[in-house]
Amino acid sequence: MAKVYFYYSAMNAGKSTVLLQSSHNYRERGMRTLMLTPELDQRAGRGRIASRIGLDAEALSFGPTDDLFALVADDVEEPSLACVLVDEAQFLSKGQVRQLCRTADELGVPVLCYGLRTDFQGELFEGSAALLGWADSLVELKTICHCGRKATMNLRQGPDGRPVHEGLQVEIGGNERYVAMCRKHFLEALDGVGRCESRKVGK
Repeated sequence: MAKVYFYYSAMNAGKSTVLLQSSHNYRERGMRTLMLTPELDQRAGRGRIASRIGLDAEALSFGPTDDLFALVADDVEEPSLACVLVDEAQFLSKGQVRQLCRTADELGVPVLCYGLRTDFQGELFEGSAALLGWADSLVELKTICHCGRKATMNLRQGPDGRPVHEGLQVEIGGNERYVAMCRKHFLEALDGVGRCESRKVGK
């Protein structure tokens, strides 16, 4: 029985690298894959998935209202589709996660989703929350904080390099915008911002 997998992590854990390697493994054995990437993230260009170590590949771009089950159903036959891989899966809608579950259950095609679990405030993204509840298998991809502990949080930085604790949930960026941290140092960084702002208010 085909399954839905959610590979999640903090920033810079190599999610896109693992996705591209997984697709390569299938294709090396003569199996066809379908790679999907949200149109929201075009850092590598529309319809491309790229990793920080230089790997990249063409993918199909999808929007927030696209029916992913219908998209895969139209592409499943000739030659047969072995796997669907979704990059930046935190940007999926709850409905799209259910569509991917139907893809596995009704079309018999495994779905591998790669994405962040939480945003810069430690809150779940809609897609991540749905995948945590609906995926058959949850796999944590690990990266480390500057202290050497496992990083689980994503600190957003402003242009001045200072931590940001307010703003829109989605702001596309890479190493220049986000830093993966353990919970301890994430909270310390945000608390430091809070103390600075309290001092300004008191002036």
